[in-house]
Amino acid sequence: MASENSETSLSTPVQKEDGRGHLKIFFGAVPGVGKTHQMLDEALRRHSRGQDVVVGIIEVNGRKPIEELLSHFERIESLESESEGVKKRELNVVAIISRKPGLVIVDNLSHRNAKGSPHSFRWEDVYEILENGISVLTTLNVIDLESLTDTVADITGQRLKDTIPDHILHSADEIEMIDLTPKALMNRLERGDIFPTDKTDSLKSQYFDEAKLSGLRELALREAAGRVDDEVLSRSRHESHPWAVNDRIMICISPSQSSMRLIRRGWRMSQRLHGDIVAVYVEEKNINEQERRIVEEDRELATRLGIQVINLSGPIVEQLIDYARENAITQIVIGHSTRTSIQQRLRSSIITELIRELKSIDILVVSAEKMSN
Repeated sequence: MASENSETSLSTPVQKEDGRGHLKIFFGAVPGVGKTHQMLDEALRRHSRGQDVVVGIIEVNGRKPIEELLSHFERIESLESESEGVKKRELNVVAIISRKPGLVIVDNLSHRNAKGSPHSFRWEDVYEILENGISVLTTLNVIDLESLTDTVADITGQRLKDTIPDHILHSADEIEMIDLTPKALMNRLERGDIFPTDKTDSLKSQYFDEAKLSGLRELALREAAGRVDDEVLSRSRHESHPWAVNDRIMICISPSQSSMRLIRRGWRMSQRLHGDIVAVYVEEKNINEQERRIVEEDRELATRLGIQVINLSGPIVEQLIDYARENAITQIVIGHSTRTSIQQRLRSSIITELIRELKSIDILVVSAEKMSN
């Protein structure tokens, strides 16, 4: 979502009423669309108008235009670390808080910090900076959002290990969409404007071809449009009566197979419908170590996405039906049964029972063969 104009961006308050810093995210589909350059351009305009701006960390990657822009700013010395022979630079949070500028520039919000760092991820560093009343400009790609892990994997054929909880993007005070057509982006890659040319072939195999880029670009544009919808809805609720009824979504967690795809699908559904969401796990019997590990991984993902996990015990179907009725659930997200066709004939499936008993509730059945971690 682009800023309305330069004046709007420059008039953004340095601090909010609660004393926290203001977070603005420059958002795009993939690396190379121009997020860092646009972020530095805005920072330079703010600096020229008297705002106290420093650079926390920027990944230059040999880009001369970025180096030229950086020459205008005070730079906080980063921390250096080494892991498996690879040197890394990390954000120096202590130095930034001690310096206490009005605004700090932090590139690549989804970056995983080196082992031994106070925080595991850079977004956690940024939150600490914000808590200390310092505003932040930062960058983020749509491919790094946790809830889109499965969709990005479907488009690119690759699954990113390090992702960022979606609430980080949704809690930002301002988001500016930085967009570039796939063809223009490919031209920039070939010229070496994004990464050194010796990395071009490996990047093309990941997601730098026009078909993949088109899909990822559409994801980013949808996310930006969704943010606009959220803001419009929020304003309308302040000006008129709030809705009397919200959608309530229930995700059914199973120990027999990963529910991660269900959790991501349910979370995105709740965002689209502006509804409440909960994940329900029913323990009918003692589970083995592998099943326990599956459930714990599902819980961890739900927690990262801000989804409450409800624990129930007893007959699975009865517990799910009772919970759905007692809590006014309107949508259920569940995976295909893992039973064989013979088992299905001998005993009704959970899905069949839910459909028969909960006729007023929509049930989304997600294909099991696509549910992978």
